[in-house]
Amino acid sequence: MMTTGTSSRAAKDEGSIADIFTSLTNEEHNVLPDRFSALKKELWSDGMVESWREVLAALETTVEEIAAKGSESVPRVRYEDLKAGLSQAQIDSIKRAGAVIVQGGVQREEALAWKQAIREYANANADRVKGFPADNIQVYEIYNSKSQTQARTHPAVVETQKFLLSLWHSSDPNTEVSLQTPISYFDRLRIRQPGDAKFTLGPHVDGGSVERWEDKGLQKVFGNILKGGSNWKKHDPFDVTPRIGAKQDMYNTSNACSIFRAWQGWTVMSSTGPNEGTLRVLPMLSLASAYILLRPFFRPIDPRSDSLKFEDWVMDLESPTFPGSSIGKTQELNERTHPHLKLGQTMVSVPRVEPGDQVYWHCDTVHAVEARHAGPGDSSVLYIPAVPLTVHNASYLRDQRINFLAGLPPPDFPGGEGESKFIGRGTPQDIQNHEGRAMYGLEAFSPSPEKGLQAGFVDKVNQILLQ
Repeated sequence: MMTTGTSSRAAKDEGSIADIFTSLTNEEHNVLPDRFSALKKELWSDGMVESWREVLAALETTVEEIAAKGSESVPRVRYEDLKAGLSQAQIDSIKRAGAVIVQGGVQREEALAWKQAIREYANANADRVKGFPADNIQVYEIYNSKSQTQARTHPAVVETQKFLLSLWHSSDPNTEVSLQTPISYFDRLRIRQPGDAKFTLGPHVDGGSVERWEDKGLQKVFGNILKGGSNWKKHDPFDVTPRIGAKQDMYNTSNACSIFRAWQGWTVMSSTGPNEGTLRVLPMLSLASAYILLRPFFRPIDPRSDSLKFEDWVMDLESPTFPGSSIGKTQELNERTHPHLKLGQTMVSVPRVEPGDQVYWHCDTVHAVEARHAGPGDSSVLYIPAVPLTVHNASYLRDQRINFLAGLPPPDFPGGEGESKFIGRGTPQDIQNHEGRAMYGLEAFSPSPEKGLQAGFVDKVNQILLQ
């Protein structure tokens, strides 16, 4: 087993999930410094005008299609079919939407048992449990329960993540990544009670805010969009090569993911459908990304006008405004900041899910949480994403392991004593197989070229884990 070691990251301040979302605090977005006007000028190309024209035209059709289909815009597949091999049409629909529901895999009774064990864990440590909102917790600052460890290393969850990572590819064969080797990235859990209207996450994209334009690595990720003309159509949201060098947390913000997380995800612990406090997504991955990246460069001629016509918008390089963007927050969107997306029609609730189902959405997918839980029962999920092994991710995994062994929150999340004094938290003994222990950074990886684990790459990873 790997040694405990000392974390290379300073702990974040104590806090909650609200720290990174203005939609939870009703704050106004920060006024950005003047250097962001200079950034616009640096990134601008005259071809962006044609890009803007084409993207707005494409949105008109796509918005109508999504509005008509509603929740059916979100693909659903059975776990058994995923293991047997999905059709190209199914894969294309997942990539186009940027989201998928995987039905089955984890047994219903097992998922419900995880939830019950979490309730007992929270009750046993009631005087130390934190979350949001503080007076009636719906989202728990719990990361190290036995249930979470069991779920993160569950064979069906791991196999699903391997499939999802296989939808990515490397444009450079020398990219140091194994898309066949998921690792664990700790996140919170949610047990949202009927009637709750406080845990209302508005539409947003994780993985940075102003970083999308400011970071040189993310400029490469979205390079085809920023080139102008029809190049936005060449944007490949599943190319891993530029991602692993990108820095999406330039400001070391609490609650901001600092690693490459290919898919964010839920593992479901309740029967939850539309209007029951569930997830909402904007199921048009590439087109939405193109619009979001181009939006800061244009403004309406008349700020009082609601016109969405191309001819009623003009270039904006003088203001430092990046709509919905703040330093130290996530990238947020609404119908005022990003009107052409018509979010009131296109943000669709995912169809009903049952205990043991999994829901995943691409790291660039716009998503939200329904404003009110109007259902009869709890809406409960474990946040478990699909994350591949890279050198940078291994560095985070090492520090996450150190915190896990000490019962502390994972490095990207609010700090403090966490669960270090909790009774009954998870331990390495709760993981019964080598793959799960490697996912937790508890055991070394072995070379396996067919899995993208070249000897040199594995040596780098293991040296980091052993530090």
